[in-house]
Amino acid sequence: MKIAVVTLDGKTISQHFGRSPYYSIMTVENHEVKSRELRERRTGHFAPQGPQHGSDVDERGRHGYGPEARMSHAAMAQEISDCQVLIAGGMGSGAYENFREAGLDVILTDMHAIEDAVKAYAAGNLKNLMNERTD
Repeated sequence: MKIAVVTLDGKTISQHFGRSPYYSIMTVENHEVKSRELRERRTGHFAPQGPQHGSDVDERGRHGYGPEARMSHAAMAQEISDCQVLIAGGMGSGAYENFREAGLDVILTDMHAIEDAVKAYAAGNLKNLMNERTD
C-alpha cells in the first residue's frame, strides 16, 4: 500500500494540506515501511502557472465546494493516484470530501512525525480527527 503524507520538510506532517509543497510517499508492506519518496506538488498553490483563482464557492456559499475547487482537488488527487491513503494535519471540508470521492482514505491527525503516523496507520491505530481538523 502507498500512503501520501503532506509535508513541508519530508519529516513532519503539514498542518494544512493546501500549504504543503511536498508529498512524502511511503510504501508499506506487512506493517513495515519499504520505500520512501519525496514528491513535489505541482497543483493548487504550487501549480507551475500559479494558484488557480475562480469560483471555489458552491451555490450554498461553502468554500472549497465550487466547480473550480472540484477541478483543483481532482488534479491534486491525480498527483497521488498511485496511493490509497492521504494523511494531513488538516484541510478544508470540501477538499476532504473530494479526496474521499476520488477513492483515497483521508486521515487528519494531530501527530507530527510522518514515520510515526504511517506506522500507526499500518497498525490500525491512527485516529481520524476529521471533525476537529477541517475548516
